[in-house]
Amino acid sequence: MARHFLFLQGPHGPFFRQLGQALRKAAHTVSRIGINAGDEAEWRGAGSYRAWYAPLSDWGTELKSYVRSEGVNDIVFYGEARPFHRDVAALGQELGVGVHVFEEGYLRPYWITYERGGVNGSSELMNLALAEIRAALPPKDTPILAAPDQWGTTYRHALAGALYHFNVVLGRGRYPRFEPHRGASVGRELRLNLRKLVLHPVTALRRRFAMRALRATGAPYHLALLQLGHDASVQMHSPYDAILPFMADVSEAFAAGAPLHHHLVFKTHPFDDGREPIAAEALRLSRVHRLSGRVHVVVGGPLARLLDAAESAVTINSTAAQQALWRALPVHAMGRAIYARPSLVSQQPLKDFFAAPDGPDHGAYLDLRRFLLMTSQIKGSYYTGLGRADVLREVVDKMLIPESPYEQVLQTASRVPTARL
Repeated sequence: MARHFLFLQGPHGPFFRQLGQALRKAAHTVSRIGINAGDEAEWRGAGSYRAWYAPLSDWGTELKSYVRSEGVNDIVFYGEARPFHRDVAALGQELGVGVHVFEEGYLRPYWITYERGGVNGSSELMNLALAEIRAALPPKDTPILAAPDQWGTTYRHALAGALYHFNVVLGRGRYPRFEPHRGASVGRELRLNLRKLVLHPVTALRRRFAMRALRATGAPYHLALLQLGHDASVQMHSPYDAILPFMADVSEAFAAGAPLHHHLVFKTHPFDDGREPIAAEALRLSRVHRLSGRVHVVVGGPLARLLDAAESAVTINSTAAQQALWRALPVHAMGRAIYARPSLVSQQPLKDFFAAPDGPDHGAYLDLRRFLLMTSQIKGSYYTGLGRADVLREVVDKMLIPESPYEQVLQTASRVPTARL
């Protein structure tokens, strides 16, 4: 039966347009509601488009009316924390329509995340006990390989963001009520993206020098995995609303608990664009807590080399912590995350964690990883042509199946005789 898929905001770039075109080829109707000229430009050629000019306060009522009048069966969006997306899951449940949510991969950089209803701390996975997950797995047959040590889409992501915000600025007159969800003006968003593009070679050089200096110390070190302060997982599923307060808590606990010869490394997010003064704050904190010479900042880039020699990893709820768990490193998480379970992350006070960190149940983590790869993780990328092709090859069929990716595996497992599990 043909269905009507309504698209809201997506990742920067042409992914949503190409996904809409793929659904049309499968004989389904697609449409989009856009809230700025960037949305409009990225959707061009995919299907019908409706511009939203009214204030956010009218959004819920108008979206409900549109779904009913146009016969919408499914709503598709990226990033659950955006103001226009926050109540869509509840609205979908009320109206009986499917809600398809995309996000960066839990096992990035070689996968993207596709779920129903919510992601991160709102994921269906949060309601599944580790015992249920492990019971649903088929017998082990092939080893799970780690992703290669590289990050291939940072530059393309920045370029897509710059193009998007250029279109937003160009068409501001047509969308006078639009306000960016990240708190910065449209012009500043564009400047930050352009700055990241221009400084990409300089950033790579800074990272190389920082890595060399860290290695030359010969000191054991603990890794603090920084995120983007405006990221949905930070804003919705943690006690923090920015990264600097997290850095302050980590530095204080490290100074109080870590052995005196250990060092602390703040690793910035690959997509960090400088809107929070991380390097300056790290320097200030090192002085406040008398950690001079023991605090380092590594800007972006691959994570594996840092993790290979680290003593532990601390995070709010970054998906990067899964690379640490893959290596059986002790992890401390300050927020809600799909992996933040007692057998996987330390339950110690942060001060005690730095003194003598508890390690994870590595077998349990490998089972969680297997489950993710069987369900919500789709190989590919939003920001490269081949990466999008890899995602589209798999995700369209997943969207057309009534059950969510998790339900499919759980239901299959429930039909398997107990003796096989």
